[in-house]
Amino acid sequence: MIVYYLLTFLHVVVCVILILVVLLQSGKGADLAGAFGGGATQTAFGSRGPASFLSKLTTGAAIVFMLTCLGLSLTGTNEQAGSVMDKTKAVQAPVKSAPATKSQKSGPVPTPEQIRREQEEAEAKQRATGAQAQPSPAPATPAASPSAPAKAGEAPPPAPKKP
Repeated sequence: MIVYYLLTFLHVVVCVILILVVLLQSGKGADLAGAFGGGATQTAFGSRGPASFLSKLTTGAAIVFMLTCLGLSLTGTNEQAGSVMDKTKAVQAPVKSAPATKSQKSGPVPTPEQIRREQEEAEAKQRATGAQAQPSPAPATPAASPSAPAKAGEAPPPAPKKP
C-alpha cells in the first residue's frame, strides 16, 4: 500500500513539473510570421538544432509520467476481483404459467361511421332517460348566498316573502 501512495505523490509532482516545463517553452513559430504561416519552409517537426535543457526536461518528465501512470494502474487494481453475481443470493426461477386466454371474442373492427352511430344512439338514450329522471332546476333566489352553495340532494333555501 505504501508503494501506491509513493507512486501517487511522484505522479502529482511529475504532473506539476510537466505543466511548468511545457508552459516555459516557446513554440517553433513564436514570432508574428509564425502565426501567418511564415515558417512553412521548415520540416514537419522543425529544424531547431540541438535540443535545449527544457526540451530534455520535458522528454524526461513525459517518460516518468507515463511510467507512474502504468505503475498506478497496476498497483491500484482490486485483488478481490470477482463478479457481482457471485455475491448476490440465488433467486428461484419464476414458475412458467399457461398463456392467457382470450376473454373477448375477436370480431371485425368497427368502422368510424359505426362507432359514431353507436355514440349518437347512446347519447340519445342518455338524454331521454336523463330528462325523465331529473326534475327541472329551481330558479335561483337572491337570498341564496354564493359562498354556501346547496349540496347535492338538498332543496334550495326558501325564497323570502315580499311585504
